[in-house]
Amino acid sequence: MEIGLRLLGAVQIFLAWITAPLYLLIAWKRGKKYLPPISDPILLHSATELAAKIRKEEYTCEQVVGAYIKRCRSVNPHLNAIVEQRFDEASKEAYEIDQIIASHTKSQEQLERETPLLGVPFTVKESCGLKGMSLSVGCKIRANIKAQQDGESVENLRKAGAIPIAVTNTPELCLCWETNNLLTGCTYNPYDFNRTPGGSSGGESALISSAASVAGIGSDIAGSVRIPSMFTGIFGHKPTPGYIGLGGHYPYAANDDFENFLCVGPMTRYAEDLKLLLKTIAGKNAEALKLDEKVNLKNLKIYYMYEAGPSLVTIPVDQEIKKTIHKAVEHFKTTHGCPAKNVKIEEMIDSVEISTTVFFGMEGIPQVMSMSNPDDPKKRKNVYVEIFKAMFGLSDFSTPSLLLTALHEKNCFIPQSKCDEYRRQSEDLHNKFKELLGDDGVFFYPTHPQPAYYHNQYMMKSAGVMYTMIFNILCLPATHVPMGLNKDGLPIGIQVVAGPGQDRLCLAVAKELESAFKGWVPPPSS
Repeated sequence: MEIGLRLLGAVQIFLAWITAPLYLLIAWKRGKKYLPPISDPILLHSATELAAKIRKEEYTCEQVVGAYIKRCRSVNPHLNAIVEQRFDEASKEAYEIDQIIASHTKSQEQLERETPLLGVPFTVKESCGLKGMSLSVGCKIRANIKAQQDGESVENLRKAGAIPIAVTNTPELCLCWETNNLLTGCTYNPYDFNRTPGGSSGGESALISSAASVAGIGSDIAGSVRIPSMFTGIFGHKPTPGYIGLGGHYPYAANDDFENFLCVGPMTRYAEDLKLLLKTIAGKNAEALKLDEKVNLKNLKIYYMYEAGPSLVTIPVDQEIKKTIHKAVEHFKTTHGCPAKNVKIEEMIDSVEISTTVFFGMEGIPQVMSMSNPDDPKKRKNVYVEIFKAMFGLSDFSTPSLLLTALHEKNCFIPQSKCDEYRRQSEDLHNKFKELLGDDGVFFYPTHPQPAYYHNQYMMKSAGVMYTMIFNILCLPATHVPMGLNKDGLPIGIQVVAGPGQDRLCLAVAKELESAFKGWVPPPSS
């Protein structure tokens, strides 16, 4: 535990406490606004179901793609989730697929085997790369830059017959847990426009949860798939690293550590789609994950923690989230007879120190100041001057990315003399989880300590990322599972973690919990 870092946490908690009435007042004055209702039944099928119905000619691909384009046009003016769309191209591709299916040159079985997502529309987090579409990633300096090719995951989805319809909003260079930037603006949470959908895959999660996309792909280096999934009530999976190709993603750093921490993963409204999308984007690596191997839920061992540990300077876990973990544990105990143990892993209280030490110790991680003059480090802008300018709207860089850069320069107030110790702790913790979970154990844990924040509150609650970031550092697969709404109508849920390469356990548990607790709940409508 580091005093400097914990003092920063204490200051944040104090600021969050004294400013809470202001955020409540702002939200009260703005009032409640709602999305248009979901009126087309096509929008309420899973991607798996839609693919089957298209193959069976119960729906045409044009009908399905058209329904999602219409919904995007209906909700995006409220959410600002789409950076750039390709509706015309998608409609043409849908027509061509309908012609292929109508020709009956291939059987339904052959279509399913060769193109399991034939005709299903999907969306893409902008940073993941969709050929011809924006790859600015919320950065003014990168304005008008387009992806020259599909990212690997996008390419695999298209080979499976899926049709991309849009790229979605991110914070600048994916460096924040709120989706807002100086280029494409702020994205709003479908359940409460006064709140953030999270980040950095916030545009993707907002569009999926509002039924304007059935499924999509995001990227996760510290919770950037799971936190937005939590805030908007959908499923999001961070795979075991090494199975999903990262080609085409921006930002990117060519070193082994970065490739361990950054993962591209599926985001869906329905649990059954996690397996189909993960299997598709993994491509030739899917077989190694044994995703088709049946999971016997009765053989699972359940481990759980309600919080990282007692501390006055970390964000407390909401009581309703703790109750949700308890409900999930009790379900597996009573329904499947699974042994369950409330474990005490003491190192988890140091998650912030462990995670930031390892993360900031990587070479080549994205830094906005290096972009200000890539060729001459001596002529790069000063981050503290830029922070001051940003207060008056005069910087080309967003405040979150500048603050993260400043924390990086200060190594998050962790002395260099302690870094080796925290790296050793990360290795020990990885081994501890690997031994604990084995090939038949899952760990239930908060995805985030609180539901969606009001816009800009993340600056006072950034310590909450400790609950997701630690599993990037430990290279473990983790799935956010939505478990309904809290008393304020905001989505809540839990994180399900498994041992390395045991992603199928996470997905099986997600599907079971969806069956028991209903999963995604549509956002309120006018």
